[in-house]
Amino acid sequence: MAGGVVIGVAPPAAAEEPEPHVERLPADLLAHVLSLLPSFHDLSMAGGVSRRWRRAVERSLAGRRRMSFAGQRTGDDSTARFVRAAVNLRDLDICWGCQITDQGLIRISTADCVKNLTSISLWGLAGITDNGVIQLVSRAHSLQHLNIGGTFITDESLYAVAKSCINLKVCFLIWKHFRVCKLNMTRYHIKKILEVNKYSVYSMYDVFTVVDTLK
Repeated sequence: MAGGVVIGVAPPAAAEEPEPHVERLPADLLAHVLSLLPSFHDLSMAGGVSRRWRRAVERSLAGRRRMSFAGQRTGDDSTARFVRAAVNLRDLDICWGCQITDQGLIRISTADCVKNLTSISLWGLAGITDNGVIQLVSRAHSLQHLNIGGTFITDESLYAVAKSCINLKVCFLIWKHFRVCKLNMTRYHIKKILEVNKYSVYSMYDVFTVVDTLK
């Protein structure tokens, strides 16, 4: 001992912190737990915790059949990234509150799951036009339900729907918001849709009259 210090004796090692219980979960169970997070922002943050958590987030997204971004204010990049990861997706809801533009729809259209989507809702998206909608619906060949109400698309999008979505059963429209130069052109496209696909068209305005006339 010199100066009160014991020479040659190492100080006691600090006790290791116990591993959090969540880290002991099997990979599948961790992915399920992360799938219960209420927002995609939280899910994105969880993916940054560790490599193991990032893989769990990817597994969680890959198993999703339905994905809703309603009210979550997600943008083009983040929305497209999540959709691309959801390889088994069947129901995609990108409606009010999302900051989606045509660029986002174009990126989403390249995702592997798009060809298998049976339901898409774009309701109330003011930032999209025919350019993005046409790219998306042209690849959604399994689509059965489509909601494009409250958007600013024109009859060109309706033509793309009639041409590409041969399995479509129901289409929701809000007639008031369509930028249609010639009503006859849109009447023609609706008639074409009805002839090709035999599905119902719903609107809050005078589409009922148009459809009844064309049947």
